[in-house]
Amino acid sequence: MSFKRLDSEDITISAESIVAPLWSTDEPILTQFFTSSAQVAANTGNYFYQVFQAIAPQAEGGEIPYVQFDISYGNRLGSGSAPYNVNVVGKTPTSTIYGQYRTLIYGDEDTDFVFGTYQSDSVYFLNVDRARYKEKLFPGSLNLKLTKGGDSLELTDNSKDVSTVSFVDGGRIYDIVSGSNGQPYLGTGFTPNSGSYGKFLPDIGVVVLNADALDGAVVDGGLALGTTLTETPNNLDKIYQAIKDGQSTSLKSEETISSNFIFVRVRNSEFNYSTNPSNITSSGEIRWDVMINSPQSYITTVGMYNDTNDLLAVAKLSRPLLKDFTKEALVRIKLDY
Repeated sequence: MSFKRLDSEDITISAESIVAPLWSTDEPILTQFFTSSAQVAANTGNYFYQVFQAIAPQAEGGEIPYVQFDISYGNRLGSGSAPYNVNVVGKTPTSTIYGQYRTLIYGDEDTDFVFGTYQSDSVYFLNVDRARYKEKLFPGSLNLKLTKGGDSLELTDNSKDVSTVSFVDGGRIYDIVSGSNGQPYLGTGFTPNSGSYGKFLPDIGVVVLNADALDGAVVDGGLALGTTLTETPNNLDKIYQAIKDGQSTSLKSEETISSNFIFVRVRNSEFNYSTNPSNITSSGEIRWDVMINSPQSYITTVGMYNDTNDLLAVAKLSRPLLKDFTKEALVRIKLDY
């Protein structure tokens, strides 16, 4: 074993963005949507759905269902679900959900959801399952198609249409507009009376939908999903069916990979002798004369140590590298994190 101290110019740092399909199908577009009948029928089904890409396999080899995203319905006034206590007005699961996402996104329990200049009390939340992406969602990749009957509405984020990115406590925030691939359709980026269609927060994997804007969307007669103030209005089923009938929800994930590149430079005069003790006789002489006149060794492993000789990392070469006085080598080591 031989040691050599690395110089500062032997180490460089690089970072690159990796964009990949989001869904567990390894496809950028999700076309099939399923829910759990047991979960939908439970009390939480009034305000929370889990959406899968497949149903439970009926035979060996069938596709295993994984959660792709969750749908929640929140209401600032607590409408849309039964109260926790009939004697406490406005305290319901939907008010809790509204407050939970309000705090998550804005970091402030007193800031309400405002879309453009319009404050909407009814909000849908699409929360992408954390296992589907590594670091964040890729702006400009959101394409959400909502269909009811013969009418459809195509939504995207406006990340490619803004010159200055806005930030909140939940990271970057974009408006959701009528359009595709991060660009609004001409003249239809916002609804007339209900602000934008929602908010897109790629850093926390959340899509916020303005229920009032969807209720008033005019697309060949109107999407008209509808929201209501009754205890069990089944608001979630309305938005879920619109997503399912749209058969096209696309998103991509984005991950920044930082890499340390370490260049180990082996000069012709270095690392030509083996430190294997079997090369030395009991009297301290070199066992083979060839190692005296024309020594050679094979480099198989590069170990990286700190100043106290603690081994920090090991790099294995794909094949042994022959080394003698007539050869020099440059080994590039890449550490991703």
